[in-house]
Amino acid sequence: MNIFRFLLLLVLVSGNTFCQNVSISPKNLWYKNSILYNLDVHTFKDSDGDGYGDFKGLTSKLNYLKDLGVGVIWLSPFQPSPGLDDGYDISDFYGIDPKCGTKKDFADFIRQAKAHQIRIIMDMVINHTSSQHPWFKQAEQSRNSKFHSWYVWTKTLPKNYNKGMVFPGVQQEIWSLDPKLKEYYYHRFYKFQPDLNYDNPAVKAEAYKILDYWLKQGMDGFRLDAVPFIVEEMRPGVKKPDHDFNFITAMHRFVQVRKPDAFLLGEANVLPKENQDYFGKDAERMQMLFNFFANQHLFYALASGKIKDYKKALQATNNISAASQWANFLRNHDEVDLGRLTKSQRELVYARMGPKKNMQLYKRGIRRRLTTMLHNPAQLKMAYSLLFSLPGTPVMRYGDEIGMGDDLKLKERLSVRTPMQWSDTKNAGFTTAAKAFRPVINQGEYGFQKVNVETEKEDGNSLFNWMAKLIKERKACPEFGFGTWEVINSGSPYVLVIRYNYQGKTLITVHNFSRERQQINLSIPGKTLADLLNKNTSVSLIRNKTTVALNGYGYKWYRVN
Repeated sequence: MNIFRFLLLLVLVSGNTFCQNVSISPKNLWYKNSILYNLDVHTFKDSDGDGYGDFKGLTSKLNYLKDLGVGVIWLSPFQPSPGLDDGYDISDFYGIDPKCGTKKDFADFIRQAKAHQIRIIMDMVINHTSSQHPWFKQAEQSRNSKFHSWYVWTKTLPKNYNKGMVFPGVQQEIWSLDPKLKEYYYHRFYKFQPDLNYDNPAVKAEAYKILDYWLKQGMDGFRLDAVPFIVEEMRPGVKKPDHDFNFITAMHRFVQVRKPDAFLLGEANVLPKENQDYFGKDAERMQMLFNFFANQHLFYALASGKIKDYKKALQATNNISAASQWANFLRNHDEVDLGRLTKSQRELVYARMGPKKNMQLYKRGIRRRLTTMLHNPAQLKMAYSLLFSLPGTPVMRYGDEIGMGDDLKLKERLSVRTPMQWSDTKNAGFTTAAKAFRPVINQGEYGFQKVNVETEKEDGNSLFNWMAKLIKERKACPEFGFGTWEVINSGSPYVLVIRYNYQGKTLITVHNFSRERQQINLSIPGKTLADLLNKNTSVSLIRNKTTVALNGYGYKWYRVN
């Protein structure tokens, strides 16, 4: 064991306080005032005409992302994979999918991104492997293989073998019989994605090795996939397994020692009472979590126009430490998960945003882009105004900025993973190949002939140019990422008002979820409200009070003077 790994082991075992303090140093909280942009290299830009996006193509679009205001690129999986789950079934954690290019192409991309002052994080999918991974192929050869204990096995089929599937309606079980070994292996996801056994110290050691490798390649952090299942201590037949949250703490410390300003962003769709388990005290575990709980209630508010339940959801997630941060999103690369809503609430969202069965997925969600779900330009802009002004860090999905649509002919979640639409030329300017590896949206009002980057950049009134201005304003308001906040009463069941305070400054955001015009009364200590989204406009406060009128789906950002 070399001296570095020996010292690192001491840190992990002892819980060195230096590591804990590193994570909350002010300079290491840069992610609190940044914009995250998620993309899949395969679907972003093809440089060599083979029909697949690659790192050279992505590098050629860094100026575009910089102009938009992106501060962090979050890369979906780009490692070698059979591709049965769109790259999330990884067969080599240390490699690069040849379709994405070479290691040199990747290194050049990292170098150019840093030159553009754009940081890079990647999906870290270490909950499971592909069944084609060499580890599993050796594990199923013999019970005596050292890799056999890297996975979870049982000789008899557990009674709850068909409970707890991640993809209900598509996935049939979580325990499957291995035809070679004649034992059942555990998989929370598809049967071709066997779960790794983190009760095994060797598996944990390998996870650290993977993190170490990609940090050395230039990563600034990781989006940790399926965190609850990584720390789940699974045993055959157990209905409520324990969770090893100390492992998250150990990973956090490991990453902080290697790169003090790197961060962990966790995918953990849990109830508010469980947030502390994943954040830890002062973000000693995950610095950031996606706010799935609030997001689900947000979609009910968008569908119903009523904000009562969404306000409660926001308030329920307002008890995190100053070093912790919410990652807010409208649409991600998966379905819109509505599993936390009541049946009647979910049915209302379905009726408004995904009424047809082919628009719904996994008995809980909708597999459409936001543009097609709302289908209303005014409501769409209101929703994005809300996203960029919520307490936390906003996360965008590629194509959001131009209002890309979806392709419901593609299976499951691939409907929202179509190639980026760059121009109105062949294949949307994505590739010069005869056709792209996945169909480009080529008809209807969301076809690339109408919706593309080139057209929208030239149109001063386009969604792209509007969003670029919004992002610029968001980055000029550190209150959203760093400040304390509270939901204040608007007197209207349709209007959400949030007040932020940071370093003696106050911001007020107002969003009307109704299609009808609303008028509210605000009581705010101050003299005027400067309208940040409509420069040179302000509202006078008389005795700390004023009336604000909002059009249907109207929104305002005010700085209190």
